[in-house]
Parts: sequence; C-alpha cells; structure tokens
Amino acid sequence: MKTKTAIVTGGAQGIGSVIAIHLLEEGCNVVVLDNDLEAIAELIEDNQRFRDNILTIKCDVAKEDEIIDAARQVTERFKEIDYIINNAAIAINKAITELSFKEWNRVIGVNLSSIFLTTKYFSPYFRNNQGVIINMASTRAFMSEPDTQAYSASKGGIYALTHSLAMSLGPNIRVNCISPGWIDVSNYQKKSERKQEKLSEEDHLQHPAGRVGTPQDIASMVEYLLSAKAEFITGQNFVIDGGMTKKMIYVE
Repeated sequence: MKTKTAIVTGGAQGIGSVIAIHLLEEGCNVVVLDNDLEAIAELIEDNQRFRDNILTIKCDVAKEDEIIDAARQVTERFKEIDYIINNAAIAINKAITELSFKEWNRVIGVNLSSIFLTTKYFSPYFRNNQGVIINMASTRAFMSEPDTQAYSASKGGIYALTHSLAMSLGPNIRVNCISPGWIDVSNYQKKSERKQEKLSEEDHLQHPAGRVGTPQDIASMVEYLLSAKAEFITGQNFVIDGGMTKKMIYVE
C-alpha cells in the first residue's frame, strides 16, 4: 500500500505542528504550508528524522498564485495526495469601528478563503479521486467575546463551507470540520514566542472534563476522521472543548 500524503496548512507551529508530527509518526508523507520562515526552520531542525517524508513550503494560503505553485511542488514530489487538513488561521481582534476593511479581509482570506483555494487546487490530485478533508473551525463559530467579529465570522463560514463541500465532493471525498475550544498551544509556538501559559485551577475546572485542552486532543480527532473507522462520517462538525460550551454559568 502506498504511503499516504497529507497537506497541513499552518503546520509549522501550534495545533498544526502537532497534527503534522503525529501524521509523520503514523507513517504519512506530510506537506506543511506555512507563511512563517522562522517556524518552518525550527520544524525542520527539530524533526530531522522525518526529512525524507516532509516537505515544507513557504506559502501565504490566502493568495491564489501561491497555492497554485504549492500544488505544483507537491505533485512534483509526491504525485498524489490523500488528505488535506486546513488548519491555518490568524486573528485580528479590534473594536468594529477600529478594524479596517483590509484587516477584515485578511482574516477572512487566511481562515476561510484559503479552504476554497486548497480544495480547488489540491483535490484534483486525490489518489483515485478519494480523500479526506478536515477543516479547523472553532467554538467561536457559535459563541464569542467582544471584538472577535472577523475571527468568529471566518470560523462560522468554515462550518457552512464544510457541509457544502461534503455535498459537492461526495461520496468519494469526505469533508468534516473540528471546532476546538480552549486549547493550550503556548508550548508549541516558535521559540521566539514560546512562553508556557500559567493556567489556574479555575481555568481547568470550568471545563466539565476537568482540564484545558491540548493540541494532542485535536490531533487524535484528526487521526480518527482520517481513518476507515470514520468512512460513514461527512459534512459534520466535531466540538472538542471538554464540554465547556455545554456548561450553564451562573453568577453566585
């Protein structure tokens, strides 16, 4: 059986890097698309054991020409692909009166439009026209804090785009999304920005599961959704938040 090949956007740090390394450990070829050269260099340096199975491409996923070029590089190296994990995301949180239209479009471009682009230009290379796409949404698609309108809108769009793509690409290509809640990624950032977040007991206990989430929690769901065990699952959203969005809160 041929080695599976996965595309991971935003895969050089944070949740994306944990997903990428997990897939490498499972024997996949992994292509990391990321716009941060510093993070890419650290990913390569720290994972030399996978040098034959990893391809890193500096890519602004919101730019069509760069996605087209990335698809060319991927197919030259691996010919075909099996999985796309659309993880890249940014946030620009400002009051609506202060957020520029350019900033709004940048967030929508990286977080949402990039999924349209990767699907458009990578899905024709799915092996035997079969594959799996996983999009990273967020619980912010369904609940918000002040001044997160661009981020929340982009994540809500991912939720809708996911079930639309599932209808358009099925039955051979499955499409699902994951909505992480509070995930502590502080120890998985590039070294220049890495700072262990100090989590209080209250931070953990406000989750019915008893703790804040980790990137490994998300990687485990990715692994399941990519597997044959999930072959009847498409068009769905999976909330991974330790039950936090289901908890009723009262002021005592």
